[in-house]
Amino acid sequence: MIFAASILLTAGVLAFVLFVRSSDLPEAVAESPVLHLEERKAVIYDNLRDLNFEYRLGKLSDADYNKTKLTLQNELAAVLAGIDAVLQKTPAAAPPKAAAKSAAKADPLKCPHCGAKFDKPMKFCGECGKTMPEVKA
Repeated sequence: MIFAASILLTAGVLAFVLFVRSSDLPEAVAESPVLHLEERKAVIYDNLRDLNFEYRLGKLSDADYNKTKLTLQNELAAVLAGIDAVLQKTPAAAPPKAAAKSAAKADPLKCPHCGAKFDKPMKFCGECGKTMPEVKA
């Protein structure tokens, strides 16, 4: 009798634990379409920071440093272009006319995205990594 009750109790516990209704599951959180690109961008920035540190310590020759830095910068440019391409396809992107007006009034020494200021015009912001406004010659 005790053996039958323990089997019945074990079967009941297993059924309770393993039986999950779909209505009991939480809703899946929607991920950003550029989340994987943002993570890759952060990794590339970390790699550039580490590369600069090792170069300053004298662990790398000038040729190796320049070659690796160029490779990482090209990869970063591709990732940033991918982020821009994905954001252009989303309906939340700003209309092109508004972007053109803001780019015309933008200060080339100040990042329009994060507000960081620099002493010389740059192609990409050193703080957030987004493209800076181009300087008209």
